[in-house]
Order: sequence, then structure tokens, then C-alpha cells
Amino acid sequence: MVLNPIILQCGQVLLTLALAPLLHGFIATAEERVQRGRGPSLVQPYRDLWKLFHKQQLVPESASWIFWAAPVIAFTAMMTVPLLIPVLTNYPLPLSDMGDILGGGLILTLGNFMILLAGLDSGQPFGGLGSSRAVMLAILAEPTLILVFVGITFLDHAMLPFVANHLLATSPVAYWSPAHVFLVAAFLILLTVETDRLPIHSTIPYEIYMIDEARVLEYSGPLLALLRWAGWMKQFILYTIFLNVFLFPWGLAHSGHLGAVLLAIGWIVGKYAALGLVMVIVDTMQSRLRFYRYQEPLAASFLFAVLAIVAYQV
Repeated sequence: MVLNPIILQCGQVLLTLALAPLLHGFIATAEERVQRGRGPSLVQPYRDLWKLFHKQQLVPESASWIFWAAPVIAFTAMMTVPLLIPVLTNYPLPLSDMGDILGGGLILTLGNFMILLAGLDSGQPFGGLGSSRAVMLAILAEPTLILVFVGITFLDHAMLPFVANHLLATSPVAYWSPAHVFLVAAFLILLTVETDRLPIHSTIPYEIYMIDEARVLEYSGPLLALLRWAGWMKQFILYTIFLNVFLFPWGLAHSGHLGAVLLAIGWIVGKYAALGLVMVIVDTMQSRLRFYRYQEPLAASFLFAVLAIVAYQV
């Protein structure tokens, strides 16, 4: 049975919607088990979404239309990126040419930008605190992410992530080149920052740690559910780019046959679980850093990205 390309493309979006909460639940459970705790259930994120969608929506009196629009725009942005990147297949699908790898990065940044505005728009001190701290992190994280994407385009001479996937999957010389190794190192550090695994901030509701939690503290009900879901989808998307384009470009479907697609889904579960365990180990083994030292790992990531471009030129 051969699936229609449009169905496959919609399947990539639906897979991201469905598996993003599961990935978050797996990481949360694994982290508690590593720390010898019982931890929540794997399906707890789905239960949280169900409860939030059925709760009353409360809005601060000082909030404007941005407060309402930010969750919807952020959620829509996270639904758009899976159309552009290799989630299930290693070949472009009908709408994949709408944007390249830089376009996908800008869409991710748009979602994050809207959440920043929402934190400021609430008019509450914690929202402004979280947004200002998130901007400080983004000063180094976002430019480095763009530089990593530029580096991979230099390596494969194209802007499409599918071309990078094919090159790295079929050329051991390119895969083991110093430029690619530096790019993987830079992206791995970025991944710890963008997915809240770098131990300088936390979702713990204490003022000294609050960043992501502070930005959405005034949200409740369905809008909070959209923000939570969008955050988990962003984590899933970054894992997808890191694994399917940079680190492990194998295991994707080469055709639209149902068996190949199901096998690709099996590979997704295995690869993402393995990377999730790596992130859990990284987060657990490191001591929590003071916030003012945030620039050290991010500067190292930026240096790796620059070295990748220099190594390619040399």
C-alpha cells in the first residue's frame, strides 16, 4: 500500500502533535528514575492537556490582544515547521519547498518571540522577569542556531534539510569531516539550552530559577494548554532536526509504502528515546550553574559553529 504524499505530509504534522507530549513524559519519567524517584506516568502530559482544555480561561485585566494571540501563533508556528523538515521521509513532500532550513529556524524564533511578548504584555512582574531572562539567553542562542544552519548549508551546498540528510547518510567523508563534527557539538549544546536541559534555569516555580515558567505564569485553561503543547512540539522538532539532519540521518522512509513509514516511526521512537536519555544524564550529572554564567556554554557553542565554517573553508 502506497500512501499519498499529501497524507504523508499531514502525517508528519500529526505525528509531531501526538508524540511531542509522549517525548516530554518519557524524559520527565526517566529523569525521576535516574534520581531514584518514582516519577510521573508516561502519559501524564496528555492528562495535563485534557485538564487544561477543560478549565476556565482567566485573563489579566491589563492584557491586550497579544495575550490572546501569542499562544495561537506559537502553536501554529510549531505545526508549520514539520511541513519543511524530514520527519518521516528522506525525500521532499509537496509543501516542503515552502521554506528552507533557515526559514524553519525563523519560524521557531517567531513562536518564541510571541511568547516573550505575551510575558511582557501581562503586565505582571514575573512575566517581565521571565521574558527579560529569556532574551538574555536568546542573545547567544538564536544567532548560534542560525550559524549552525548556515554551516550545514555550506557543507551540502543547499538550503534544504533533505539534501543534508542525503549527503550525510551516503558520504562517510562528509559525515566524519571536522566541519560536521563541530556542527554536531554546537547543536548539542544549543539543544540543552532550547529544551531547558542546560542547568542554569528550570521550570521549578522559584523566582531565582524561573524563566519559561515565569513567562506563562499568568496563563490558564486552554491558552496555557496551547503554550505547553507548543513547547513540547518545539522540543520534538529540535530533536528531529538534530537527529534526522545532523547526527543520525538514517531510518527514514525511502518511499511512501506503509511498511516503510511504520518502520520509520519505529526508528523515531528508538532514536528520540536514546537522545532523551542522553539529555537526562547531562541534566542530572551537572551541578546547577548561576544564571550569570549562562554565556559560558553558549559561547562554546558559538565557537564550535564558527570552527565548523572555518574547517570547511580550510
